Amino acid sequence: AAGFLVYDDLFIPPYNRLTVGTGQNWAVLGVYVVVMLLVARVAAHLKEARSEAQRREVEARRLFTLSEMLVEDSSIEELLETIVNAIWTAFEVDGVALLLPVGDQLAVAASAGMAMTDQDLHQLHPESGLPVRVGITGGSPGELRAVALSVMSGPVGMLVLRGLPGSAADRDLLATFANHAALALERVQLRARALRSELLEQVDQVRRDLLGAVSHDLRTPLATMKVASSTLLDPETTLTDADARELYGLLDVQTDRLTRLVTSLLDMNRYQAGVLGVERRPWAVLDLVGDALAGLRPALGDRQVDLDLPDRLPNVDVDPVLIGQVLANLLDNADRHSPPGRPILVAAEMRGDRVALSVTDRGPGVPRDERDGLFESFVRFDTGGRAGLGLAIAKTFVEAHGERIWVDDVPGGGARFVFTMPVATG
Repeated sequence: AAGFLVYDDLFIPPYNRLTVGTGQNWAVLGVYVVVMLLVARVAAHLKEARSEAQRREVEARRLFTLSEMLVEDSSIEELLETIVNAIWTAFEVDGVALLLPVGDQLAVAASAGMAMTDQDLHQLHPESGLPVRVGITGGSPGELRAVALSVMSGPVGMLVLRGLPGSAADRDLLATFANHAALALERVQLRARALRSELLEQVDQVRRDLLGAVSHDLRTPLATMKVASSTLLDPETTLTDADARELYGLLDVQTDRLTRLVTSLLDMNRYQAGVLGVERRPWAVLDLVGDALAGLRPALGDRQVDLDLPDRLPNVDVDPVLIGQVLANLLDNADRHSPPGRPILVAAEMRGDRVALSVTDRGPGVPRDERDGLFESFVRFDTGGRAGLGLAIAKTFVEAHGERIWVDDVPGGGARFVFTMPVATG
């Protein structure tokens, strides 16, 4: 209108007057009016399009920010808190709660803003008889409403909102975010199930390995004890006093071997569970070796054990019970793999600020490709090699002291098992 008046006053004769002299001038003004209306309409549409683009950009940015929060690598508890806090702060609702199925019921797993009362939760129960609006359309602004979180495999939870966003665009964005939240929740639940399945599979594998290792290590002494006891109980077998004493001695030796094995295995499990502690005290290396040999003497029989222990070795700071079991396992391992009549060598030396104690046999040795897994729990080799259970127990007790154990070659054949011990101070 202003443009029409200015155009008439300045450009239509008579000038400087709001009058139109001829019909031609009326036609010019009419064309001007039509053009101005078209331009105004186009400008209005451009303004609306620009506003709509800006609004969609803001929505996309908000949705991206919210979705980015959902794809972070977090636990299910952290994800639930992220969902409810994001909805509460981004969409300015009075309160939000996320319910997950627990058995046949829905329980609040996370909430933000105004807390849900017991009456609100009772209202959500299907048998309450109280109406609850489903979805995010219609109803009064502060009304309680439920939004299902569903994926292709079915529902994974439910959002309970008190209040809704003011604009239709925010409500649409909330619906999209709810879908993303459902997918993120399903992903975390599937990951938790996968981890649980993997853990159960590992536990089952350990159980099978443990059964195989224990049954292998128990088979020989149990078979020996069975033969000896059956022979002693057989009334048709005539035994001399020497034969009977030998069988009784065999039963005693194999019983001690089983006792050591079971005790070491229980101690290892207790240590791995954090129940068994390492009680360190200063101890002489000669006493450690002597106690281990005294306990194993019946099992070693007439096996010669040579000692190479320097007189000036310092005391070591160890748990004598655990290190005694380490020595017993290594000596028993050496006895089983050494040819008859060949001695076992127990030696010690200083290596830096550590005392290195070794047990050497003259058996077949350990192939290099088997050494990495030699001390792993319950490992056995196709070559019929060393028992994995006793060596795994030895490694556990040595590492409990913060030390290491390994195996070396021996010139002329055999294997040398070496472990270190810290020197006692003071």
